Amino acid sequence: MEVILKNVAAALLAYSAHYSATKFYNYACVPDGFMGYLSGLITTGSPVCQAGVQIISNTQVSYSSMIMIGITRVLVDMVAPGTLNDMMPDIPNIPKVL
Repeated sequence: MEVILKNVAAALLAYSAHYSATKFYNYACVPDGFMGYLSGLITTGSPVCQAGVQIISNTQVSYSSMIMIGITRVLVDMVAPGTLNDMMPDIPNIPKVL
């Protein structure tokens, strides 16, 4: 159960970073309206806005990867439950995957 909670916390952290960076980019780099359109011509090339785009891109990849891994894990467990733990060697002090 602890592994699941850690994975959920990591996904929430990645999504929160993505959401925050997107909101910041929308507010600071390309605001709404015609004036935002005009100011966006200048501000989108700034280092801060370029860093924002990189953060948005990287957190989107991280979050979507976590979602796909979670879905894949559920599907694998539905098809062949318990096979992952059977393949893992017994190593002392290292818990097996749920």
